[in-house]
Amino acid sequence: MTRSLTGVVLLTGLCFVAACRKPAPEAAPAAAPGTPATIEVLKDGRWLFTYADPAGGFATTDKPDSVPAGARAVVRVFDPSAPEKTPGEGRVYVTNLDEVMNKGKATARAMSREAFETAAMAAHPTGESSPLAAQGMHPVPMPSAVDGGAAAAGPPPAAGGAPVVTIYGTSWCGACRAARQYLTERKIPFADKDVERDANAARELAAKAAKLGVPTDRVPVIDVRGRLLLGFDKARIESLLGERT
Repeated sequence: MTRSLTGVVLLTGLCFVAACRKPAPEAAPAAAPGTPATIEVLKDGRWLFTYADPAGGFATTDKPDSVPAGARAVVRVFDPSAPEKTPGEGRVYVTNLDEVMNKGKATARAMSREAFETAAMAAHPTGESSPLAAQGMHPVPMPSAVDGGAAAAGPPPAAGGAPVVTIYGTSWCGACRAARQYLTERKIPFADKDVERDANAARELAAKAAKLGVPTDRVPVIDVRGRLLLGFDKARIESLLGERT
């Protein structure tokens, strides 16, 4: 039976297939004072390249050829000979390594570390998920007045303590149920938000997704410490929860 998405606010024009995902946010945040918003990355330069693996881990190399082809679209670049040339304020420079290797140079732009890590993981196939299109759900225009992500408080955490994970899902989504069960069994505190029934949760997700440059064409979308994971993937959740901040 076809379900309708009452009160859900999603991004306008988002695609309903994984191939339509954007590799990174289009709008780069302003760089820290004294550092450029973009830099040029030359193929013969001295760079360190950081990329995501499918399990959600991050590796760094100085050899561009060693970066797996599937991870090259979203790569952090750093010049160890000029460490002062960094965006600062939690931002990093990110480029498309394929362009560097094929064209000899490419532009790297500043973005938040959270946006980079979200986009780098989104470049790989999603975890277990339920496409919204399969339920007859369609994106609707975002209203002119948006809360900027400051939605009303959701339901209490499903496990003791402050939530470190937020699940944006629906009641009918099997992958959402699997994610809830996994976090509950691991006693990982999480907030559970239904984007079908809770308009505030839908607005909150839309604002986060727009900021981090990922689609909301499927559920669950899982926020782990400010990074958005598309679909349920235990290895990626564990990788992000295991990092030290």
